[in-house]
Amino acid sequence: MSVVGAQPFIKPMQPSPSVSPGIQRRHTLPASEVRPLNTQDAISVFEIEREAFISVSGDCPLHLDEVRHFLTLCPELSMGWFEEGRLVAFIIGSLWDQDRLSTEALTLHKPRGSTVHIHVLAVHRTFRQQGKGPILMWRYLQYLRCLPNVRRAVLMCEDFLVPFYRKSGFKVLGRCAITVANLTFTEMWYPISGHAYMRRNSEAIRFPQHPLTLPLSSTDEHVDV
Repeated sequence: MSVVGAQPFIKPMQPSPSVSPGIQRRHTLPASEVRPLNTQDAISVFEIEREAFISVSGDCPLHLDEVRHFLTLCPELSMGWFEEGRLVAFIIGSLWDQDRLSTEALTLHKPRGSTVHIHVLAVHRTFRQQGKGPILMWRYLQYLRCLPNVRRAVLMCEDFLVPFYRKSGFKVLGRCAITVANLTFTEMWYPISGHAYMRRNSEAIRFPQHPLTLPLSSTDEHVDV
């Protein structure tokens, strides 16, 4: 561009309680849901990303074809936050196999890599200033702990975003080798640990297979992006 509690931090959605035959009930979408993204979400993803980045940087981290590319190759490394079925925030990542990012990391997914390259985190404009950016990043980093081969997450960001990612636990690696037009970036990393704990609880948080509710607490509202 945390700390794991005693209980799993995300829980599978529970089936709706049975309704008596005399009561007709319309289907309602979950108020708040987190799930992996797929190619059908690509346009919604790109619309949010374009609005968030074009006015600030003049370009998007991922163009529409690149969004579809990563959601085809590694949808399990994406995370979307939906409110009543509407995408309001998302993260897209892929695997990388080098110590530092290079230009190839912008378009490649390395299945044997142990580093998750976080390409983009964005929040819909009408849902900003509500803490959704940091909350989603925290959930994503905790989710990465259940992936046995992942050892760290990296990202590149403009300098004004460094404090935001520091608050999420990222540390500065230095100047990034990648430049886009006249933009330069800081490269940051986050250590992924706690695999043993998460594997013991993996039955409760098998993210790629189940939509997940996103219980929020008042302590989650601290910073936004």
